[in-house]
Amino acid sequence: MCGNTMSSPVVIPAASKHSATVIFLHGLGDTGHGWAAAFASIKSPHIKYVCPTADAIPVSLNAGFRMPSWFDIESLSFDSKQDEAGIKASTEKLQQMVADEESAGIASNRIIIGGFSQGGAVALHSALTLAKPLAGVIGLSTWLPLHDQFPGAIKGNTNTPILQCHGTADPMVQFQFGEMTYQNLKAMNCRVEFKQYKGMSHSSCDEEMKDVQEFIDKHLPAV
Repeated sequence: MCGNTMSSPVVIPAASKHSATVIFLHGLGDTGHGWAAAFASIKSPHIKYVCPTADAIPVSLNAGFRMPSWFDIESLSFDSKQDEAGIKASTEKLQQMVADEESAGIASNRIIIGGFSQGGAVALHSALTLAKPLAGVIGLSTWLPLHDQFPGAIKGNTNTPILQCHGTADPMVQFQFGEMTYQNLKAMNCRVEFKQYKGMSHSSCDEEMKDVQEFIDKHLPAV
């Protein structure tokens, strides 16, 4: 559901006066269309939702086949080699999207960034290496990439609310990775809430999307 560069995003425009934005990145091999549909079902009229699609790149995990991906992944083990250059390039792209919203008149503290799985990894990394305050961060079934570079790499948003959600039966990004990420974030004094969904695999569910909606409504109220 809703590369080192981004294709044209799927955008759900605000139905009334645009005063806030949600930018959400998909997971490996997906596009922004599915997540755009998910947000269309929980949208608020004053919020614009932006769901970009990553460019197709060769992915080592999938024998070098090209697919939409924010960065290369070699394996699903926690200590595998990470594509630092790709992670940082996608981080810069997401941070530029935040800057583009600011140029359009939306303050950074009226913007929530987030993502699912690989997209959530980019969102977490982007938030912590961004000096401007965000309204919130959403990480679904995800992890903190380049975790060994923190807390040294932090530039801001340790006091920004983070909603982290994970299924207990996730076979791809294992639940223990989610727990480790939560502990890492807490150690950096981040305002993180970790929600667990019993029996959920590497996917989303209605309960999780309800929690996402409540988080967005709380931190991006109409003004």
